[in-house]
Amino acid sequence: MEILKRFLKPIDNFLNGITMYRLLIYCLVFLLAVAFYLSVFSVLPIKPFDLLFSIAFLILVCLLANDVFAAVFKAPSNIESVYITALILALIITPIQSLSSLLFLIWAGVLAMASKYILAINKKHIFNPAAISVAITAFAINQPATWWVGNIYILPFVLAVGLLIVRKTRRADLVLGFFATAVISILGNSFIHNLNMLTTLKTLVFYAPTLFFAFFMLTEPITTPPTTILRVIYGGLVGALFGPFVHLGSVYSTPELALSVGNIISYVVSPKEKLVMKLKNKVGAANSAYDFVFSPARSLGFKPGQYLEWTLFHEKPDSRGMRRYFTIASSPTEKEIIMGVKFYEKPSSYKKALTSMDIGDTIVASQLAGDFTLPRNKNKKLVFVAGGIGVTPFRSMVKYLIDRNEKRDIVIFYSNKTMADIAYRDIFDLAYKKLGIQTIHCLSDLNSLPSDWKGEKGFINQEMIKKYVPDFAERIFYVSGPRIMVDAIGKIIKDAGIKKTHIKKDFFSGFA
Repeated sequence: MEILKRFLKPIDNFLNGITMYRLLIYCLVFLLAVAFYLSVFSVLPIKPFDLLFSIAFLILVCLLANDVFAAVFKAPSNIESVYITALILALIITPIQSLSSLLFLIWAGVLAMASKYILAINKKHIFNPAAISVAITAFAINQPATWWVGNIYILPFVLAVGLLIVRKTRRADLVLGFFATAVISILGNSFIHNLNMLTTLKTLVFYAPTLFFAFFMLTEPITTPPTTILRVIYGGLVGALFGPFVHLGSVYSTPELALSVGNIISYVVSPKEKLVMKLKNKVGAANSAYDFVFSPARSLGFKPGQYLEWTLFHEKPDSRGMRRYFTIASSPTEKEIIMGVKFYEKPSSYKKALTSMDIGDTIVASQLAGDFTLPRNKNKKLVFVAGGIGVTPFRSMVKYLIDRNEKRDIVIFYSNKTMADIAYRDIFDLAYKKLGIQTIHCLSDLNSLPSDWKGEKGFINQEMIKKYVPDFAERIFYVSGPRIMVDAIGKIIKDAGIKKTHIKKDFFSGFA
């Protein structure tokens, strides 16, 4: 286990320093580079020049089409998603070989961009752009995608970078749900028709685009459901439709059709909000931490503890891009939407742009998601453990309970380096007075402790938890903060005998 943690630590450090969208671009470029190298040595049945031309042409078509649709619909666009769609299309459409294949690339690129603006509700697109574009071309011009990336020689590289994407997006539940159902349904069909099940399994894994489809397309955040249970169901549904034997009349399933049908179901069960919010105020929450208070164009229905994707358009974005996931620090009972952010010495271009926002400037918020929320059973005993600005979901939950005068048996452990780093102290003090919710503050920098400090010293440990929560074994633990802190607390409470099912984690990766 220790060897695995040492191996994963540099990987996690890398993943924490890059956005999901930028990671996808790098991974797709890497796969195309591998394919080009293999084509040079004739390992793949494609010509190197044909591949390079197709990549460049698709990027150009997608960029031009996106600019046109964004201008016509007066909608904000994200250049990273344009590149991602173009690169995916390059990996699932056979590189250009004739004039008709050139027209196919044009249709695919234009339709993919069009789907983001036309097949959208409240400026939120319903379908995976690459999937719906090749689904339409298959019917409209009889040009299907070949999914040539489903090749045994590219497979190891797809697996390697695909696992990075799953770890970054935390979508293992979705991918596993898809794989389990796809394998069961396809092997079941082989059994019924007396086919060689081993050969079927080998084809599914080694000679089909299954891994690429799951890692790069199924996990697209905008078109996936917001909670774990819904994601597993969604993955299972797409997996059940993935087999080529599935059909409705004369129409047989393809990967793109399976995903497009799943996208429709996902849209029905997912939040529809995509809001343009105006900055109303900037307030200091703690040392180097600020609350950005936004006024939404319309009310946002959410549960305390959920998060949003916040898109802030700015010039010359760095490797972390223009999007971030931040928990909503405000309660549904408050009119404004609050984003709590911690700043460090060398902030990303995103956070620099955030600090330079003036009152009235806008930001786009979408993709409401997350199941790091209060249990429905109000009698469940809870323990909240927060580190630094990771306290934002607890601020949302506690403020919600205060405003509703809803009493729950909760004990909060809040760890910070210094007293100046404590955020939302007024909220937690009020929760103690009105609801009896106790907050145990813990400071790790022993050299900066004030002489009258009455809280705990050092890091949160098992003895400290047992001291304040003697019935800890009966409680559900919610842990939020930097990954290293979340992992450490997770180990502490597991060693204390807490079941894995009684531990909910919500680590924050957006600290740059």
